[in-house]
Amino acid sequence: MKALRIVFLALFGIACVLHGNAQTPPRADSIKTPLFSAERVMQLRRDLDGIFEDPNFANAEWGVIVQSVETGEYLYRKNDTKLFLPASNLKLFTSAAALYYLGPNYRYATSLMTNGTVQNGVLRGDLVMRGAGDPTFSKAFSTEPLAVFERWADTLDARGVKKIEGNVIGDDSYFDAQAYAPGWELDDASYYYAPQISALSVNANCVNVTVQPGANLGDKALVDVFPNTTYVTISNETITTRSDSIFTIDVHRDPGTNVIHIIGNIPLNYSAYTLDAAVDNPALFAATVFRETLARHGIETDGASLVSAELKEKIFYPNLKTVDVFFSPPLSDIIKQMNTNSLNFCAEQILKTLAKERTGTGSFEQGVLTVKKFLGEIGIPPEHLSIVDGSGLSRLDLVAPQYMATLLRYMRRSDNWKYFYASLPVAGKSGTLESRLKGTRAEDNVRAKTGYLNFVRSLSGYVDNADGEMLIFCIFVNNYTVPTSLADNIEDLAMMYLANFHGK
Repeated sequence: MKALRIVFLALFGIACVLHGNAQTPPRADSIKTPLFSAERVMQLRRDLDGIFEDPNFANAEWGVIVQSVETGEYLYRKNDTKLFLPASNLKLFTSAAALYYLGPNYRYATSLMTNGTVQNGVLRGDLVMRGAGDPTFSKAFSTEPLAVFERWADTLDARGVKKIEGNVIGDDSYFDAQAYAPGWELDDASYYYAPQISALSVNANCVNVTVQPGANLGDKALVDVFPNTTYVTISNETITTRSDSIFTIDVHRDPGTNVIHIIGNIPLNYSAYTLDAAVDNPALFAATVFRETLARHGIETDGASLVSAELKEKIFYPNLKTVDVFFSPPLSDIIKQMNTNSLNFCAEQILKTLAKERTGTGSFEQGVLTVKKFLGEIGIPPEHLSIVDGSGLSRLDLVAPQYMATLLRYMRRSDNWKYFYASLPVAGKSGTLESRLKGTRAEDNVRAKTGYLNFVRSLSGYVDNADGEMLIFCIFVNNYTVPTSLADNIEDLAMMYLANFHGK
């Protein structure tokens, strides 16, 4: 009977795996001889059924798959062919495609250029900031997000420039003008996780608003803004309340403007708290902040802060001189930050970069087509899923667990494996999994991408079982109405079970 079960599992897996033999990149290997005892696999399935049939999720739907990396053997499947909102698990598709098409050593180049000459300390012409999509001018990558602007100001100062007769121009034409991906919600537009996407960006296209209680009850909160810029107008609509009251501070930006409302209550004994508010027109934001940086260095500017779209004529770069070029960290480092901390902004910048580099058009649409081309080549039928952005923020994204598993298994055999694996949060140690699974066998073992939207939770990645065998897993849950912490508990129980599973 045992032998029959093993044969059955092998045949079942072979029937279900997606086969293919694309030359580049190769598809995931087909299923080999099973590694695991049929009896233990059947017990695993019963136990995982018990975990995912929690009555708190009776009105929700789980999609789950657990698979051996070594053999492709399916250890557990639940609704794995159905489509789910993946939330930030979609970043894994974006990461894999970017590593394949751009390479782990790809670097962004952002240039400061001029059409003028320096005479007696005066730059007679414009300064042009030529953006190429770099997402790293932010606190996620540097304690000094404006360090590049400071460097450029120092460079001009070293060349004796004390005054600029022309304008400071932010050129964001490397990407198209569509700032938001399809399916993004208008209510999210004020927040850091849904900033406008632009080829020229600084501080993740946000201002950081730090709020502290006032000195007395009823006082407005003390508000500090970084960067310290005239580009935004802060409307302080806060109140300092009793120490035992609830903290309710929030931000809201009026659509199409840079008027940012700080609203709500802050208790008298509350420590400083920082919120990030997304700005409108990021390229103009960057140009304005750079112009203000020049002023702090004693360099005057006669002209205005402009964006390339406002110019009567397109900038002809062969006629311009390069003042300085800033090169970003390598793409592998950017993807590590993106996945570890689930940075939507980075994912969308990378998506449009993929589009520009591969098709010549830096758009969401072309970026998605590029990702789908990659998925098709590794055995995932692009017509069977829906992708409209790079981060998973859109509610138009739909992915089946089986396709996520196919990607994860392919990446284990990819030349880019070490970069992909290193980018994932580590349970109990880093990123969005830092506080989870501590003190369990899954700690410092599970490496997985988390995902969250309202009523959506996801977790996909890798875990070594008790025998040291690496397993792939993908867990999606949609349409739950209980607190998300309960969904986390279910995922964590499953991870602990897999980490302790003896399959032989």
